[in-house]
Amino acid sequence: MNKIKISALLFVVASLIAGCGEQDKSASTASQSTETQQKFKWKLVTSWPKNFPGLGVTPEKFAKNVEAMSNGRLKITVYGAGEIVPGFEVFDAVSNGTAEMGHSGPYYWKGKIPAAQVFSSLPFGMNAQEMNGWLHHGGGLALWQEVYKPFGIIPLAGGNTGVQMAGWFKKEINSLDDLKGLKMRIPGLGGEVIKRLGAVPVTLTGGELFTALQSGAIDATEWVGPYNDLAFGLNKAADYYYYSGWHEPGTVLEFLINEKAYNALPKDLQAIVKVAARAANQDMLDEYTARNISALKQLQAQENVQLRALPDSVMTALRETTQQVIAEQAAQDPQLNKVWQSYSSFYKEVRAFHSLTEQQYYQNR
Repeated sequence: MNKIKISALLFVVASLIAGCGEQDKSASTASQSTETQQKFKWKLVTSWPKNFPGLGVTPEKFAKNVEAMSNGRLKITVYGAGEIVPGFEVFDAVSNGTAEMGHSGPYYWKGKIPAAQVFSSLPFGMNAQEMNGWLHHGGGLALWQEVYKPFGIIPLAGGNTGVQMAGWFKKEINSLDDLKGLKMRIPGLGGEVIKRLGAVPVTLTGGELFTALQSGAIDATEWVGPYNDLAFGLNKAADYYYYSGWHEPGTVLEFLINEKAYNALPKDLQAIVKVAARAANQDMLDEYTARNISALKQLQAQENVQLRALPDSVMTALRETTQQVIAEQAAQDPQLNKVWQSYSSFYKEVRAFHSLTEQQYYQNR
């Protein structure tokens, strides 16, 4: 074969290779273009009344941010408790695909997942800042996702209320005897603790609290703090407002994501969901910090509201009983024990550090 024929053959082969490359590039570009133009519509169910201050507004802000950041490619419609499913059925709705997302509190699922309580708030445990540290940089979030994995759910931190109030009571609490037979709405481990001390814990959604308290179905209720308590009008159903929230020192709320729906999203939309959730998590804490101030002033301006501190004897009993309850539940449930070991290890270290920094500053300022 002469040199001219060889050159011609090489040219043809090179052209074919180049053509294939262009086709591959063109196909890849077309695929990416189709993916970036595909639109998704999700439903997000919550355990709160529609647009309720703080808790209900946070998922609305999240949905707006996701839509804006995705340029409308992911549109999430938020539904309040009862609009699609009752507030306590959010977990199941996301797990079975009735909704792609949910917003709720992990301790509501203690009946099916005892370990879930640890990801929300433990009595006398970590505050909001410490919980965020454990979840996002101390291994907590990885454990949380491991716990929810069998249910096809990906959890993300979805807000924090900060230290809550101890709640509204129809009578004064002067000693442990005043807890005997007291019917109180209180979730999670806090409910088990007061049960050990003779009270009767009751599980109710937020929308049921005022009517139950006013009618006498319950004698006391905790909810969150001044911002939300004022919005529900709890001060019109009880006079004694107690602090501090021993039972919920830094309550983490959660975004629940159906794993299949999440995996069906392009990578950039997955990232947008995670970033928007992280922003919502911090924004809720910021909002409660600011709004609780003015709300407490409004409550204190009303003649019937009497702000009280729980007696030291009651607080001591609550603390000691909490330690017993956690130890017992951890011993009974291997999964809870695994999560508790991680939590308690981080808590011990951050508590020691904060005793030199945050706590000292509070005492000195």
